[in-house]
Amino acid sequence: MDAVRVALLREVLAGTEWVQSTRRFAGALRSSVGPHRGGLLLVGTAAYEPWHLAAHLDDEAAWSGLPELSPTLVRHRVPGGAPAHLAVGLGRLEAAGRGETLLVVAPGQPGAGLLERVHDARRNGTTVLALDGGNRDLHALAHDALAAPPAPPADAAEDAPDLDFDTVQHLVSAAAGENSLPPPRRHRRFRDRLARLADQLTAPPPPRW
Repeated sequence: MDAVRVALLREVLAGTEWVQSTRRFAGALRSSVGPHRGGLLLVGTAAYEPWHLAAHLDDEAAWSGLPELSPTLVRHRVPGGAPAHLAVGLGRLEAAGRGETLLVVAPGQPGAGLLERVHDARRNGTTVLALDGGNRDLHALAHDALAAPPAPPADAAEDAPDLDFDTVQHLVSAAAGENSLPPPRRHRRFRDRLARLADQLTAPPPPRW
């Protein structure tokens, strides 16, 4: 999803909490990986591998000049012959420690085995973030979490925003790569503003071409 489509989606979602919520969560992701540069681990469930989020974060890392956003995809099952960057198994979570960030992406049930590994990673000092469907056990382990909305009912209004789990991931990854907002401008003293206004009023008119 390119920047234009993300901008249009945000326009459609204006007035809802999702633009602000995804930006807030993306900010938590950036702040957790930025200062430490210990690496970002991305893991899904046994039934769901977050391929698209991994690819989008990798793109955002390149475009924004923030290499720390490029994740290591941790897989439940590693097929034989997989290239090195796609051959990282769950054992990597056992080695996760202080300074690293673990983003758990779980649209369905994460499973007891994954929760146990996430618990161990947090106990070892890893920052845990969760993007999921609202699992209470996972949220209890996470330092920060964002629950995607459930699928809309069949009788939902036709003009209701189509916000599914994949769309939330797009919004988060796009926001994670955005440049931070400039610091707020300091209020000028009244005398400074008055002097600037006087300069503008007394300045000669620009030449006409």
